[in-house]
Amino acid sequence: MTNVSIPHRTTIRVYYEDTDFSGLVYHASYLRFMERARTEMLRALGLDQRALLDGAAGAPIFFVVRSMDIDFRRPATMDDELTVETEALRLGGASLSLEQRVLRQEELLVSAKVTVVCVEAGRARRFPPDVRAKFERLLQI
Repeated sequence: MTNVSIPHRTTIRVYYEDTDFSGLVYHASYLRFMERARTEMLRALGLDQRALLDGAAGAPIFFVVRSMDIDFRRPATMDDELTVETEALRLGGASLSLEQRVLRQEELLVSAKVTVVCVEAGRARRFPPDVRAKFERLLQI
């Protein structure tokens, strides 16, 4: 199913530990920023990752990044306040495709296409019905 959602927004402050020797945000830090934003999106949907891992959906499940395509456009620096927008693009049987954007005010710094997969016991599995229903609401299906 394809649809586009309203972006979820998470605010991130850049700290010294996020930068490299040049004073710019180290490229891997953006991955952490986007991971935090995806976690906050799940939390806003009422999905508790710890509870899912403990079997709240019937079996222990978790989400893994299957693929990520990143475009680094402009650097962020220490003390910048960034906004990470996370927008759902497509819901599959066991996967969710997202677009994430890291912005400094209105300036696009980094964008990424991300696909996450639902996993149980080391293998992809279809989303449990209650989890799928929350993702469908996200996509306004």
